[in-house]
Amino acid sequence: MPKSDPPPDAGVNIEDQILLLLQARRPGKSICPSEVARVLASKQSEWRELMPEVRRVARRLAESGQLVVTRDGIEVDATSPGGPIRLALPRADRFAIWEPTKNEA
Repeated sequence: MPKSDPPPDAGVNIEDQILLLLQARRPGKSICPSEVARVLASKQSEWRELMPEVRRVARRLAESGQLVVTRDGIEVDATSPGGPIRLALPRADRFAIWEPTKNEA
């Protein structure tokens, strides 16, 4: 069966599904991109075909600060080779600005 390009709105559906799955998890927990692909696949055997697009969407969400992509606990590019990745919502304090305490000032 020849591979076809995803429909134009596939990225939006993938983005929505990533965020829905993450919001259903406890804070600080992550998901595997394959969970997203499995939910969206029309046939259970076709989820692997969605993985490149899921990774591309995850990369875009990470670049916009809406998502954190990690491999072995280290932030990585979602489309880089090297093994399994995890997707998580950014921690609320991730971009907190450090302010010196009285003793450090």
